[in-house]
Amino acid sequence: MHPVIQKTLGGLSSKYYFRQMFFSFAIGALVYSLVLNNAHQAQPSLWILAVFNLLLYPYSRFVYESIVGFILGENVFFVNGKFLLISKLVTMLMCWWLAVLIAPIGLVYLYIHHSKA
Repeated sequence: MHPVIQKTLGGLSSKYYFRQMFFSFAIGALVYSLVLNNAHQAQPSLWILAVFNLLLYPYSRFVYESIVGFILGENVFFVNGKFLLISKLVTMLMCWWLAVLIAPIGLVYLYIHHSKA
C-alpha cells in the first residue's frame, strides 16, 4: 500500500473505522430511502456526493469528535437520554452531509500525525 494512503485512509483504528462505517451505511440507507429513492428526481451529482459522504464519514466524525474532545476535555455531563440521542443523531447527520468538506481536515491531520511517528 502506498505510504500516503496508509498514513491517511489507514490512519484510524480498524475498530473505530468499522464502527463509523456501520453508522455511515445506516445513514446512507436512510438518505437513499428518503431522498435518492426517487430516481427521476435524483441528479447524478447527488449520487456521487452520497457515495463520497458514505466513504468519508468516518474521517468527518473523527474531526468532530476530536474538536468536541478538545473543547470538553475530561468533563462528564448528565443529560436527558432523549436529548442525548437526538443531539447524537443531529451531529451524525451533520457529519455525514458535510463529510466531503470536513473529512479532508482529518485526513491531513492523520497524515501529519503518522508522518511524525
